[in-house]
Amino acid sequence: MTIQAGEERAGAAALPDPSADAATRLSATRGGEKQGLAERIALALFILVPFAALVAAVPVAWGWGLGWTDLAVTVAMYFLTCHGITVGYHRYFTHGAFKASRPMRLVLAIVGSLAVEGPLVRWVADHRKHHRFSDKDGDPHSPWRYGESVPALIKGLWWAHMGWMFDEEQTPQLKYAPDLVRDPAMRRISRLFWLWTTISLLLPALVGGLVSLEWEGALSAFFWGSLVRVALLHHVTWSINSICHAVGRRPFRSRDRSGNVWWLAVLSCGESWHNLHHADPTSARHGVLRGQIDSSARLIRWFELAGWVREVRWPDAQRIAARRAA
Repeated sequence: MTIQAGEERAGAAALPDPSADAATRLSATRGGEKQGLAERIALALFILVPFAALVAAVPVAWGWGLGWTDLAVTVAMYFLTCHGITVGYHRYFTHGAFKASRPMRLVLAIVGSLAVEGPLVRWVADHRKHHRFSDKDGDPHSPWRYGESVPALIKGLWWAHMGWMFDEEQTPQLKYAPDLVRDPAMRRISRLFWLWTTISLLLPALVGGLVSLEWEGALSAFFWGSLVRVALLHHVTWSINSICHAVGRRPFRSRDRSGNVWWLAVLSCGESWHNLHHADPTSARHGVLRGQIDSSARLIRWFELAGWVREVRWPDAQRIAARRAA
């Protein structure tokens, strides 16, 4: 993959420019390429607290019920932030599936950050490295890391799903996301990840409190619209790394084991049509076959019609046919 010409297209990795100043050689988030103990503890808390809420969701819903306000806030926040990841972080910033206006570029970066899946530059660098070494040595999160036996695959699925995030060695951001590291606005948004996380967690509580005019309403909306929503989105996203590289149909030729997992399509906003994505990473649509729901592609199409994005890389019949598996 190569970076496309023009400042508004997100591209793939390139080697760092030797003339880059010292500031751009630092991490776009904290200034280093090794993850410290404090960062790993913070990461564990961000994973475990929402997960505990997800586990508690069933008995809470059974005992106290789930109000319409909670449901509306949770669904709205889930699909807003899910598309922030799929359309923004993934298809635009990582793969350059379309060009975006400068205001749209900023919106996609911020909305993607509200998913609480990590700073923009870090996320993009990790994913570009994944594509460069997909299911081979160097892939940050392949489920085949430890081998192909059943015990090895079980261990690998855990690694691919979430274990890899605690690895001390981090992806060099300047090497894999030089376009974002050298963009002052993107660096700033990436460094303000703590702010977007705070907004993402407090917004549901604010809406719930304003609608109910009670603290109980704010607390309930926080539980469902913040904690449960974040945990569900995290595990759906991580399932693309783990499940979709271990099982699923493979109608297209790719150099890895990416597969299509239909039952994740709606919750993943179209990302689980993963085989086509690895066969044609810059395609704006992942669900290209009949009946494959891809809400992210539909949203990109609406943005295109509105004039907010352009030069969208839509797959045509010839391109799809060329990638068909024998």
